Amino acid sequence: GAVTISYTISSGCVTTAPIVIDALPSAYNVSGGGGYCTGTPGVHVGISFSNSGVNYRLYNGSSLVGTLSGSNSGLDFGFQSAPGTYTAVGIDATTGCTNNMTGSVNVSVNSLPSVYTVSGGGNYCPGGSGAHVNLSGSELSVNYQLYVGGVATGSAVAGTGAALDLGLQTATGAYTVIATNPSTGCSAPMSGSATVGLNPTPTVYNVTGGGGYCSGGSGVNISLDGSDLSVSYQLALA
Repeated sequence: GAVTISYTISSGCVTTAPIVIDALPSAYNVSGGGGYCTGTPGVHVGISFSNSGVNYRLYNGSSLVGTLSGSNSGLDFGFQSAPGTYTAVGIDATTGCTNNMTGSVNVSVNSLPSVYTVSGGGNYCPGGSGAHVNLSGSELSVNYQLYVGGVATGSAVAGTGAALDLGLQTATGAYTVIATNPSTGCSAPMSGSATVGLNPTPTVYNVTGGGGYCSGGSGVNISLDGSDLSVSYQLALA
């Protein structure tokens, strides 16, 4: 409001002079913050609004981490990765008056899921049930998604705190696993891969020979009109 002060100088004259009270910078909300995953840039911290002619300082605890000039819009101090409690102060560039912004935000680091080894795989015969893909360990509250050739296959499997059998797999290719903590959103690829392949079936050849033979004779020849190396052939009586 309008305030005056009366004072007397040594000559005995009395006069008045106005006292001006400068307004504090408006207080706006500190925004952003939260948890971020290890290996990522961090999280944004800002102010919901700002005024031109006011400089805004961002603090982590008592440490100054950034200064921005007001723009008559929200401010973003960028990614912040140092854990702690962030606050902000507005300073009027003309009057020097300061005011704390409203509230604070916390920044914290969320760890990635532990890394375990993918194993199993192998070849199976056409018509078979496939080959198992396994993970050497798992964490509770972490989900494990199996991928073949970079494409998700099946549903994610919840960790048990022990090794996991991710089931029989029939699609041929290289299998990998990505673990995700649903509460933090942090993900990590598991170590290694397992390859599932399909064994070729032996080439089909014709059984030949046979026929009748006389009692007391030595029998008749039964033959196969071809064969493959590294393949064994078992004669069976139908």
